[in-house]
Amino acid sequence: MELTAAHWTYLAGVVVIIGVMIARRNVVVPAVIATFFTAWFYSGSLVKGLAAIFSASLTAAGELFSIFLIIALITALLGAMRAMGAERRMVVPFRALMRNGRMAFVAIAGVTYFISLFFWPTPAVPLIGAILLPAAIRAGLPAISAAAAIAIAGQGMALSSDYVIQVAPGLSAKAAGVETSAVADRAMVLSVITGVVALTLVYLKGRRSFGTVSEEHRLRWEAEAETLSADGGGVSLGGTGAGRTARTAAASGGSAGAATKLLSPPGDGGSGSSGTDSATDPGAASASVPGTGPGSGPDRKPGPGSGPGSGPDRKPGPGSGPGSNSDSDSGAIPGEPVRRSRAFALIVPLTFAAIVGYMLLGKFTGAVTEVQGGEAAGLVGGVAMLLLFAAVFCCDGKEGLTTAADHVVDGLVFAFKAMGVVVPIAGFFFLGNVDFISEITGVQDDDPPALLFDLVTAVDQYIPDIGFVVAFAILIIGMITGLEGSGFAGLPLTGSLSGSLGPAADVDPATLAAVGQMGSVWTGGGVLIAWSSLLAVAGVARVPVQEVVRHCFVPVVAGLVTATALATVLF
Repeated sequence: MELTAAHWTYLAGVVVIIGVMIARRNVVVPAVIATFFTAWFYSGSLVKGLAAIFSASLTAAGELFSIFLIIALITALLGAMRAMGAERRMVVPFRALMRNGRMAFVAIAGVTYFISLFFWPTPAVPLIGAILLPAAIRAGLPAISAAAAIAIAGQGMALSSDYVIQVAPGLSAKAAGVETSAVADRAMVLSVITGVVALTLVYLKGRRSFGTVSEEHRLRWEAEAETLSADGGGVSLGGTGAGRTARTAAASGGSAGAATKLLSPPGDGGSGSSGTDSATDPGAASASVPGTGPGSGPDRKPGPGSGPGSGPDRKPGPGSGPGSNSDSDSGAIPGEPVRRSRAFALIVPLTFAAIVGYMLLGKFTGAVTEVQGGEAAGLVGGVAMLLLFAAVFCCDGKEGLTTAADHVVDGLVFAFKAMGVVVPIAGFFFLGNVDFISEITGVQDDDPPALLFDLVTAVDQYIPDIGFVVAFAILIIGMITGLEGSGFAGLPLTGSLSGSLGPAADVDPATLAAVGQMGSVWTGGGVLIAWSSLLAVAGVARVPVQEVVRHCFVPVVAGLVTATALATVLF
C-alpha cells in the first residue's frame, strides 16, 4: 500500500512521543495533537480531525474500561481491609521467618511478591516498610539490599507480569491484537526469569554484609537515616518512630509525582503501623482519599479528618470517617474488631490464592473449566466485590450500605487517576489499528489502512527476519518508553509494534508483546529509574533513591537480557 500523509503524520507522532518519553515528560499532549493531525489528514476534514480527539479517547476508554473497573474493585477491597487493620495483620506472621539476614532477604522478597500480585506493589510498600522492614533490618539485612529486594520482587516481578489483575497484559494484548491470556502467560514466565536472575545477583552482591539478629542493626539504620536527612541526601527524613514522616525528594520535575500517583492507592498515608508515610513527593497528595490524616499511626487517636486509614484499635474522634471502627454503630462487643481484622487478614489472601489455584488447575488439568480471556478479571473482580461487602458489613454493621459505596467510589476515583493518562495515549495508538481507525475518524472505508502495520511493511526489507534481533529491538523500545516514569504508558506502542513485527520475523506477537512489557514495566514501573514509584521504596527503606537504582541496574538488565534471549527459545 502506498504511504499517505496520514502514515507519515502517524510516524512523526510515534517519534515525537518516544522523544518526549526520553525527555521524561508526559506524553498526553503530543499524543492528542498527533491524533488530531493524523485523523485530519486521513479524513481530509478538519471537523473530523477535531472530533477524533474525543472519539479516540472514547474508543480507548471503552476498550479499557474493564481494566479500570478491576483496579477500582481491588482498591476498594484494600480500603475496606485498611479500615479494619486487616492489611497490616496479613503480613505479621512472616516476621517469624526472619532469623538472619539471608532468611530476611528471601522472606521480604517473597511476601512483597505475593502481596503485589493481588494489590499491585505500591500498596505493599507501606505494609512491608512499616511491619517487615524493621524486622528484616534487625535480622541483619542491609537497608539497600532490602530496598532492592522489595523493588525487584514487587515493582519488577509482580507488576511486569500483573498475572492476577492483568492490567498490563490487557494493554499489551489489545494493542497487539492477541489474547490477553497469551501475553499474561508469557509475561509471567519472563518476569520470573528476570526476577530470579536479578534477585540472585543482588543476593550475591550483598551476601557478605548480611548479619545476624541484633537490635544494633535497627538502631544504626535509624541513625544513618537521620544523618542522611541532615546531609540532604536522596531521601529526606523528618525523623524516625511513630508519628514521623518519611519523604522522598523529587528526582525529576513533575513526572515523579505522576509516577507515584499511578501506583499509589488512596489512603496509603494511614497504612503504616509505625506512623511512617509511604514515600512520595507533593504531587502524590492528590491520590489519597480525602479524609485520611497525615502521619496517622495505630497508637494515635484520630483527629479531624481521619478516614479509611484509621487503625483497628482506635477510638472514634471528631470527623472519623467510614473506616473508623466505631462499635456503637455495629453493636460489636469489645475485642470483636481485632477478631474481625484477624479473620479477614486470613480470608482475603487465602481466597485469592484459591482463585489462582483454580485458574492454574483449569489451565494444566481437565479437573475444572479453564478460565479464559476476560473471565479471569471478571472472576477476580466479582470475588473482590463480595469480599468488600463482607468486610464493610462486618466492620461497620448497618452503616455498611454507605461505606461499601464509599469504598467503591474511592476505588473508581483512584483507577481513573492512576490509569486515566493512558486513555488518550492508547487512543492515538489505536488510531493506527485497522480495527479502530474507522470508528475513531468516522470515515467508512471498505479497506481502511493499518497505519502502523503499513509503515512497518514499507521498511520490511530493512528489518532482520531474525526473531532474536526483533525481540531485543522490542525490549529496547519498551525500556525507552518506560523512561516516562509510569511503566504502562508505552504498552500500547510495544504491543502495536509486536503485532506488526511478529509475523515478519516469524515470532508470536504475544511473545514480543510480553518482551516489550518486560522492558517498559521493569524500567518505568519502579526499578531502573529514580523518577518513578521507586521513590516510595527508597523512602520506606530510608536510603538514597539513586543508590537503589545503581544497586539494581546491572542485576535487572542481566535478567532482562536473559529472559529476552530465552523467550525466542521457549515460545
